[in-house]
Amino acid sequence: MPDQTSEATETDTAEATETDTAEAVPAADAAEMGAVSAEVDERADAAAPRSRRRRMRRNDWRQGGSTVARWREGLLAIALFSLGAGLLGSAAIGVVLPGATVLAAVVLWIALAVPVVWGFARSRPAGLLRFRPVDLLFGITLGVMIRFIQGGVAASGGDTAFPSYAVFDGQLPSTWLVVDGFGAVLIAPVLEEFFFHGVVLVALYTVLRRPVGKLAAGIGALLVTTGAFVLVHGLAGALGVDAVVGLVLVAGVGGALVLLTGRIWAAVLLHVTYNAVFVALALVGTLFG
Repeated sequence: MPDQTSEATETDTAEATETDTAEAVPAADAAEMGAVSAEVDERADAAAPRSRRRRMRRNDWRQGGSTVARWREGLLAIALFSLGAGLLGSAAIGVVLPGATVLAAVVLWIALAVPVVWGFARSRPAGLLRFRPVDLLFGITLGVMIRFIQGGVAASGGDTAFPSYAVFDGQLPSTWLVVDGFGAVLIAPVLEEFFFHGVVLVALYTVLRRPVGKLAAGIGALLVTTGAFVLVHGLAGALGVDAVVGLVLVAGVGGALVLLTGRIWAAVLLHVTYNAVFVALALVGTLFG
């Protein structure tokens, strides 16, 4: 009997040892798997912020990406060709049909619109058309300030406080509403901003960003578009010092807003406000001058 009890005890002890060992092995495997899983999770958590940052950069055209991949040399060539054709066509109409001011303006507006439509039909630069309430504040405030700076320069040169329009038999010309009214306040500034700062500036910055860096690309694009903006307006007629100052500020500040915010609407509102203030002052000068 004692021998049988001893054997049973040894058998139970061996079975318990085997059971503990069998249970310990999966527990060790589980612990190892848990450690590996935790390491994978840590790596995923560390990689997630980088992935999110990459996605955020793609939401801004200034960082490159697929949305501006087609806004490069080809679009710049189309824009320059269309602008040149529009200027020549408008000038030719002015020579052949001196009184057809509306037609001449429409030809130039179409020339500005063609590359804009072409570019946005192919792709929309990320964030360029985004609107923020602060854009309204920037546009209106800066537009008024620049107009009064231009007016101050004009006054220092001996010009009258209020500009005025030419009248015929006490009335504004029949083309005033299209060209100098609605055209000057809405059509021209919107098209010009989208052409110079929505197409040319963005495409030029995209081309220059990698070769020369972001800062140099921004400065170069800003100088080129500002010079082209003033030159185009100068071709329409002689410019006084005050007009040059106003044009440089409108183009320079508008382009800087696009580069700094990545959005176009503050520049558009600045230009609209600048022109609208002139129209309002000129109407006052015409009525009471």
